[in-house]
Amino acid sequence: MTGSSFPHLFSPLAIGSVTIPNRIVSSGHDTVMAHDGHVTDRLVAYHEARARGGAGLIVVQVSGVHETARYTSHVLMATDDDCIPGYRKLAAAVKPHGTRLFGQLFHPGREVMDYDEGTLLVAVAPSAVPTERFRVMPRPLRITEVREIIEGYGQAARRLQAAGFDGAEIVASHGYLPSQFLNPAANQRTDAYGGSQGSRMRFLREAFQAVRRHCGDDFPVGLRISLDERDPAGLPEDIAEAAAVALADEGLADYLSITTGTSATLAGSDHIAPDMTNASGYLAPVAARVRGRAGVPVLVAGRINQPPDAELILAAGQADACVMTRAMIADPDMPRLAKAGQADDIRACIGCNQACIGHFHLGFPISCIQHPETGREQLYGIRRRAERPRKVLVVGAGPAGMKAAAVAAERGHHVILAEASGRVGGQVLLAQRLPGREEFGGAITNLYREVTRAGVDVKLRFPVDLSTIRAERPDLTVLATGARPYRPPLEVIGSPWVADAWQVIEDPRAVPGGHVVVADFRGDWAGLGTARLLAQAGHQVTLAVRGYAAGESLQQYVRDRLLAAIARQRITVVPLTRPYGVDDDTVYLQHVLTDEPILVENVAALVLACGSEPAGEMITEVAARGLPHVAIGDCLSPRTVEEAVLEGLVAATGI
Repeated sequence: MTGSSFPHLFSPLAIGSVTIPNRIVSSGHDTVMAHDGHVTDRLVAYHEARARGGAGLIVVQVSGVHETARYTSHVLMATDDDCIPGYRKLAAAVKPHGTRLFGQLFHPGREVMDYDEGTLLVAVAPSAVPTERFRVMPRPLRITEVREIIEGYGQAARRLQAAGFDGAEIVASHGYLPSQFLNPAANQRTDAYGGSQGSRMRFLREAFQAVRRHCGDDFPVGLRISLDERDPAGLPEDIAEAAAVALADEGLADYLSITTGTSATLAGSDHIAPDMTNASGYLAPVAARVRGRAGVPVLVAGRINQPPDAELILAAGQADACVMTRAMIADPDMPRLAKAGQADDIRACIGCNQACIGHFHLGFPISCIQHPETGREQLYGIRRRAERPRKVLVVGAGPAGMKAAAVAAERGHHVILAEASGRVGGQVLLAQRLPGREEFGGAITNLYREVTRAGVDVKLRFPVDLSTIRAERPDLTVLATGARPYRPPLEVIGSPWVADAWQVIEDPRAVPGGHVVVADFRGDWAGLGTARLLAQAGHQVTLAVRGYAAGESLQQYVRDRLLAAIARQRITVVPLTRPYGVDDDTVYLQHVLTDEPILVENVAALVLACGSEPAGEMITEVAARGLPHVAIGDCLSPRTVEEAVLEGLVAATGI
């Protein structure tokens, strides 16, 4: 398929006085690439890669409009003219590619999620109503501060305009300050900014008017807003929709960007970056309703990760443009490839959330487990040909081996990828079998496409030993031999049924009927997923976790969805325990803080999700004979797909 196969997606769209070349939008998202409130070269390189890849519109991450808007230590700030040179450098990098550039104007209100050198910040809001997720009690804004913040929206927009940005977007989504003013449950003021729906609307309306006053009518301004915050105390959907339509009707909002959820609650925040358990384009019907009422373009978000899905939404008239942010985190060239008829070469986002929003929550620059070049554009954004082609043997076709093989071949090396089994994929083949994780297998589909496109010689059912290496005579052997399940020492009495999680995932029917205990060491998808798999098969399941709670190692939004699922499945969770023994009908646990025994009786089976140990014997053998080699992935130390793929990239780049 060529661009003509996506006629709606690659048609231009007028937003106010600005025309964007296609309907693909990278929405505002924190990258953790700002420094001291300013744009960095790393942030410029990140956005330039997406502009080069063909994005129609890039909306840069939130810029604080007032000193009280510093909700993280790495937020961009547009509160003084010192910000203009950095924004100008960003505009100069993005706009030559034909991409339009807007900036988000932002105040979090009570949604503060960071510390100032270890001490809690003072949060402000319309009223002293706490937030559930971060457990923050804000102080009410004084009316002079309200007016300062409103003026801040206008001044911040002026600075973006001076830097060469094409437009701005006021963030009223996800329970942030404008939403708090609109929300009767959060706004209990009795002055001019509260008390009635009209008064609660005043803050947002005056923020738009301030931007118009400073920037004029030829500088497009949009509204990002959540319809249904998915919170019993959140902004009611009818109020949000009425506010959005009113701002459009009054000529203040040039477009509406529709999303859902709120930062204020765990369940609501899961929709900020919806994981793979959410259907693609699940907000399109909501956007269609708003589009039928508003006379301005409507943008829609909601896990739109493939061009065909976006084309269907646009063709159906449900929206005017599609937010495909994570799709371009996974593959910045997605628009270009789709337009050129190379849709099969697009690396589709799988909604795992690990390295994008997951990195943000950890305070690290965002990336992608499938495409670690993201966020590292200055190091790996351009694939450089090798000065001297070499013969490279990659042993093991899991994620690490496939990435190493693909990158090495792209750089001009002759690469053999050897896999002892009959399939590529490694542990991802297990992960995709778990409930709610089916889409994770897309990581292997995408990596294998990179391997075949690069011309790698793939040999399946091809075990490698020292004699094989001597016969092939590679200039370099890349060892990616993976890991195997780790079994902790256990006191075993009688003949209990005990198995590793890997065995159970491959054949859950082999587990005896009845009550099953799953011992979970890592707090990741393996323990939770195996417990869900067994519960679906009709077993009573107890999940004994080593940590404080199940799923501690997972990104919050992914963890929330899994915890909701095991609650519905009535899976019992026993925290802070380690297994130390088992007999024919009892599993013996030990409390990790008190060492006291905990007995789980009437048990038919024990399943061990206790992590992995490196299958690294070949590293020792090759090193002992002085053969040129490098080891990557789990054979060094078992971790996740993210580390494996990154190490594959780094190793192949260095050949």
